[in-house]
Amino acid sequence: MSENRKFQLGTIGALSLSVVSSVSIVICNKALISSLGFTFATTLTSWHLLVTFCSLHVALWMKLFEHKPFDARAVMGFGILNGISIGLLNLSLGFNSVGFYQMTKLAIIPCTVLLETLFFRKKFSRNIQLSLAILLLGVGIATVTDLQLNILGSILSLLAVVTTCIAQIMTNTIQKKFKVSSTQLLYQSCPYQALTLFIIGPFLDGLLTNKNVFAFKYTPQVLFFIVLSCLISVSVNFSTFLVIGKTSPVTYQVLGHLKTCLVLAFGYVLLHDPFSWRNILGILIAVVGMVIYSYYCTVESQQQKASEVSPQLPQVKESESDPLISVDNGSGMLSDGVGPNAPVWNTNKDLHA
Repeated sequence: MSENRKFQLGTIGALSLSVVSSVSIVICNKALISSLGFTFATTLTSWHLLVTFCSLHVALWMKLFEHKPFDARAVMGFGILNGISIGLLNLSLGFNSVGFYQMTKLAIIPCTVLLETLFFRKKFSRNIQLSLAILLLGVGIATVTDLQLNILGSILSLLAVVTTCIAQIMTNTIQKKFKVSSTQLLYQSCPYQALTLFIIGPFLDGLLTNKNVFAFKYTPQVLFFIVLSCLISVSVNFSTFLVIGKTSPVTYQVLGHLKTCLVLAFGYVLLHDPFSWRNILGILIAVVGMVIYSYYCTVESQQQKASEVSPQLPQVKESESDPLISVDNGSGMLSDGVGPNAPVWNTNKDLHA
């Protein structure tokens, strides 16, 4: 089997793992938050990262991957930034309406495109831009309802978008710059992310819920779902780093919106959540945008490789070539957030991955 074929299969596997694990953890957290009243999202995320680190430490002890130390300051800064971005996304959710929070998540893609264009001189073709616009339109129709604005919530949303974009771009660039795998980067950055969220988690959760995470009554059922959520989070965190490393931050965000649509659909089928023609229309438009995005990424990737093989042909512009089911061209975390998407804290907002 050729290296290119292996890479394609690896990318498809990473994307599939990310979708399945993310949808699973959202459904698990919905039961934990809505049914059992455990609304401490930021603290729960710190436990997710701690369990992920312990799992990777066991994997390292079993020699399933090789530890590769590199720039300690880069790892620390990256880990702390990831933790802060998750906390800001949770704050954004707490101080804004559901609709405005969804607009915040939709803003991550254009913000990422802007940052990569300005600082990495990356070019996105008109076809790619059009497909992303269709995708965002569909997700917006399916998920955005009310748009209640307030100054504090708007500032928090802006900070959440910027830190999330930078953290996801760093996930990709660090892996390529230092030639480390997604597992190696996740293993070294997990302690900093977990510590950051463990320190700020109880304070943020108390601010948003007026409850104390340490005073909560932990019944056997609550503990079961917490443990289950933590175990699933290992797969979520691993697949997040894997997908961004193999593709790009923009492709990861496209995948995230696909997961949002799937969560809405699963919520309707399995949990009998309210569903309207607007949800259906939005999901269909979003799927069309994803298909177009994947198609043009594949075409542009093939064109770029053809130009590299034939020196006589003029060089094509570098483009976004990280299709959902194609290969990587070597170009550039959570709510939900990010880093791993952080689970949301409000019982009316816990379907949005």
